[in-house]
Order: sequence, then C-alpha cells, then structure tokens
Amino acid sequence: MRGGLVVAAAAAAALWAVHPSAQQPAPSSGAAQQTPGQGRGRGGGFFRQPDPIDFQEHEGWTALFDGQTLKGWSGDQNWKVEDGAIAIDSTCEKPTGTIYLVWQGGEASDFELKLEMKGTGNINGGVQYRGWIAPPPQRGGGVGGRGPQGPCPSGAARGTPPDPSSEAQWNMWGPQYDFDAANRFTGQFYEQSTGRGILAWKGQAVRTQAGKNPRLVANLGEPSVIDTYYKPEDWNQLHIIAIGNQFTHILNGQVISIFVDEDASRQVRKSGIIGLEVEATGKLFARNIWLKKLQ
Repeated sequence: MRGGLVVAAAAAAALWAVHPSAQQPAPSSGAAQQTPGQGRGRGGGFFRQPDPIDFQEHEGWTALFDGQTLKGWSGDQNWKVEDGAIAIDSTCEKPTGTIYLVWQGGEASDFELKLEMKGTGNINGGVQYRGWIAPPPQRGGGVGGRGPQGPCPSGAARGTPPDPSSEAQWNMWGPQYDFDAANRFTGQFYEQSTGRGILAWKGQAVRTQAGKNPRLVANLGEPSVIDTYYKPEDWNQLHIIAIGNQFTHILNGQVISIFVDEDASRQVRKSGIIGLEVEATGKLFARNIWLKKLQ
C-alpha cells in the first residue's frame, strides 16, 4: 500500500473540492427530510454513517485462545492461564527477563488481530506479529528491556532471569504492538531486536524510506488526549490491522499509531508468526484473542 496515507488524504481533499455533491446541502422547504448523520449524495441518494465499532464482532475470525488452556501456544513455565486469561508474573525475586509466548498456528501476512490486555506494576510487553525466531541477542545489543525493571521492595534481593539459551526456541524478533502498565509506550509501533526500535510513537503516523530518517507524516492528536485512551490496571482493547506495508494500531477504538514502511532495505517481512512478549516487573494478562486473515 505504497504511499497509502498521502494518497488517501489527497483523494479525500480532491473529492471535496471537485465534487460539491459530497458536501451536505442546506435544508430547504419541501426537501426530503434527512436522517441525522446522512447527506444527499449523487443521484439523489444519501450518505450513511458507518455502523458503530463492535469489538466483540467475531464473524470470519479465528479464536487463538480457548480461555482455559495454553493449547496452541508455546512458551516457558512462566506462562499460565488465570481467571480466563493468559497471565505472567515477573517479580524482583523471580524476574522473567524478556520472554515470549508463541502461537503455533502458522504465519499471518495481511490480517486483523484483536485482543484484550491488562498490566500491573512496571510490566512492559506487547503483541508480536509478522515475527520470526532468531538466535539469542548478544550482551549489550540494546535488545529487550527499554527501561528500568522497576524498584524492588526495601530489602528484597533482585533475582536472576532465565539464561537466554534456555529461551532460544521462543526468541522472537520483529514488529510489536507495544504495551506497558505505566502507559509510556502503549500502542506504539516497535521492532523487537531488529535495531530499528521505536518507529511510530503513540500519537504518530510515520513513514520510512530507504536512506532517510523516519518521517512524521501526521500527528493523531494531542499527547494529553492520546494518554486518556489507556485504562490503567483495567482491560484495554487492542486492534492491529496489517495490510501490505502499512500497520495501524488501535487502542480502545482510537487509532494510536500508524506506520508505513517503504524502506525496502529493512522492510517488515511480508508474513510471520504471532506471539506475546513480556519484560520488566509486574503482571501481564491477555484474553479474548481473535485473528482474521485477509489473504
């Protein structure tokens, strides 16, 4: 979907300027009454507002989690099911480090993915997609935690996370819908372990091109407003739409970031696996996970 953002914006502007019929006319006596939200269109018809958002609409979607077991998923012993959700608890005494739970149902290319996620403490994690399994990172490679693991209670000793070699079979690289309990990163487009890091911060639409720094295409709202979309220590609705080289992250019905990747030298893979990631300390929950493949 090369240049999709700019093309769509230009097309909308052109339609408004060239086709006066796209504008809602002023009412006149004897004119047909219009339903609120509708406008007269070409040929005497009416425009119609889209149907409301329905996060629970699942027709044509596949459930990735049965709500009771980790059937269809693979990860270490830290992952469990608790109260109908996938859960993981990382503490100072028993930190998980950066680890993954990988869906075993194959790859997805163009798709929509919906789930609910909740975090507590200093937990940081996210949803991996179009990813792949890669060798464990080298020390000092800038991979894994992007911030402090969080303070330990007074007098508590900080434990040692699992050795990376024991986690190699689940070590995922690639795009991520970022999520953290403190809402510093939630909704941004982040690449785990590729060296590109954060590409579209929350509240941004960003494009990459070969040989250039990522370019901000548009702001999606005031930061103070963007921050209000997140529900602290409550269930949040995450929605990912990946079509071609354009990726849209939605949080609780609000677009939170858009990334258009036109850098062919480092571009996101066309297809890949799906998983969950966690790091830092606190607790992460995920439930109601649904996938709809578009091709």
